[in-house]
Amino acid sequence: MAVATRTKPQIATMNAVHDLPVLVARDEGYYKDEGLDVEFVTTPGMAQVTTSHFVKFDSVFDRPLDSVYNEGGIDQYRMCEWGIMKRAVEANAQGLRGRKIVALGASMSKFAIVVNPNSKIYEPEMLKDKTIAVTPNNGSDFTTLKMIEGFLEPEHVKRTNAGSMLKRLEAVRDGKVAAASLMEPWISVAQKWGMRILIESHSTRAEAASDDLDAETLKKMFRAQARAVEKIEKDPRPYVHYFVRETGGLLQPEEFQTWRLLHAAPQPYTRERWDDTYRWTVKWNMTVPSATYENTVDNRAWQ
Repeated sequence: MAVATRTKPQIATMNAVHDLPVLVARDEGYYKDEGLDVEFVTTPGMAQVTTSHFVKFDSVFDRPLDSVYNEGGIDQYRMCEWGIMKRAVEANAQGLRGRKIVALGASMSKFAIVVNPNSKIYEPEMLKDKTIAVTPNNGSDFTTLKMIEGFLEPEHVKRTNAGSMLKRLEAVRDGKVAAASLMEPWISVAQKWGMRILIESHSTRAEAASDDLDAETLKKMFRAQARAVEKIEKDPRPYVHYFVRETGGLLQPEEFQTWRLLHAAPQPYTRERWDDTYRWTVKWNMTVPSATYENTVDNRAWQ
């Protein structure tokens, strides 16, 4: 499909929990140190208190980030590993702008399933046939399934859409849903509100890119992220303001749980990981079958 003319690499930034190494690499000048002139394109994310976007279960390409990518407004972005896989596979099937998985990403975002403090639900098994608010076809959705499949049969896992992280947290508070799947900074907000956390898990990002980004450019971008990871892991506190801002004043810097942050340098996306993850997404009817490692993954930054 036709895309916009670009003069420099365009990188998406959305939720801080996914993009912190990108933001830090930008702020600290690490991209410039690599000789890169990068344009950063901000897209709405479900962690932001100001978001009004409503994602549907039956459409994966209607969110702002996907629309901007398909129109050529960005060349590279990251989201949950399964979400990237679904988009890379189904873009090919639907004739949309192509994208490849080009790395296992730097951010291992924490997700948690929370319930109202007055709830009679005390363990994951007790969510049988109870509604869990998630973002459809994104990290909170996929990670919820990963966390819950050890406790419930698939037919008893009931996911629903209540909107942004704030909206679903309010829905739990008001008794409109039984539980919600949240990422930071909203897990910290849930704790501040006295919510009960049933289960938590890390969810690794994957990096996607168009064919417009050559191997050397990706290599430099990932080196900048790796350098940012080292700085974050030493002391994340200087960057807590990104998370606090997403809550619109509901959280103070000292209330943010920095211990949940976990990052590592971007890595090649291995065939073994593809096989395991793709089989899991097909098992849950999360994406179409018949994709291959060869037509979906491109580790050109390490070749």
